[in-house]
Amino acid sequence: MNPHIAHPTSLSALARSLWLHRQLILQMTKREVLGRYKGSAFGMAWSFFNPVFMLVVYTFVFSEIFKSRWGGEGGNDSKTQFAVLLFVGMIVLNLFNEVLNRAPGLVVGNVNYVKKVVFPVEILPVVATGAALFHSLVSLGVLLLAFAIFNGYVHWTAALTPFVLLPLVILATGIAWMLASLGVFLRDIGQTIGVFTTILMFLSPVFFPVSAVPERFRPYIMANPLTFIIEQAREVLIWGHMPNWAGLSVYTAAATAIAWAGYAWFQKTKKGFADVL
Repeated sequence: MNPHIAHPTSLSALARSLWLHRQLILQMTKREVLGRYKGSAFGMAWSFFNPVFMLVVYTFVFSEIFKSRWGGEGGNDSKTQFAVLLFVGMIVLNLFNEVLNRAPGLVVGNVNYVKKVVFPVEILPVVATGAALFHSLVSLGVLLLAFAIFNGYVHWTAALTPFVLLPLVILATGIAWMLASLGVFLRDIGQTIGVFTTILMFLSPVFFPVSAVPERFRPYIMANPLTFIIEQAREVLIWGHMPNWAGLSVYTAAATAIAWAGYAWFQKTKKGFADVL
């Protein structure tokens, strides 16, 4: 096989590749998740303990030290309300940031796969997204457990959370394809993304509601791709409301277009990976 041959970039080729390599993606995602805790005494249990610990810290700091209150619909006297709302934002933020921070090193860190012409290198960003999604789902389980303990119930709309997270997963994977390719040719991209994701944390409505942002700055916050998903996640998880289906549909369409563009870019540049590495 010729490593410099042109690779398919169509949307149908993307769907076909994901379906054809679905078992390999699942196996590598499982290995990725297990590898993170390899050698530790508690193993996979850390994936549960980490979000529990963070939620306890958020609850203590923001309810006992800062005595923060959310305001608006969440403006009740519950000491845990702010921490739970913040935790929802952190779940969404961490999912997106983990994929982006890992993306630039995916190809560079797997040179042996690049040298094997028969290996579908394009699945590496999908595997990274799958591993990040697993940890987000564990954190989501911790959130629902805490919500049930604090309030005595869980909204049925929480079952709609996968539909809220799906467009973000698609978007993150598309950006990961682009960054994974750029990381091969521009090694500084990894440091740049680290700074970007830090800035993104403070420009996302994680620690504050959108209503608290001054009107003149609100358009910039709304332009953040995480804002809509965080707000919709809170709607279904905390407030028990139906999500904005029209907004999610538009977001999914845009995310799919970006994912396609990222995949096409990755496939176009893949033939140069072996030469650079």
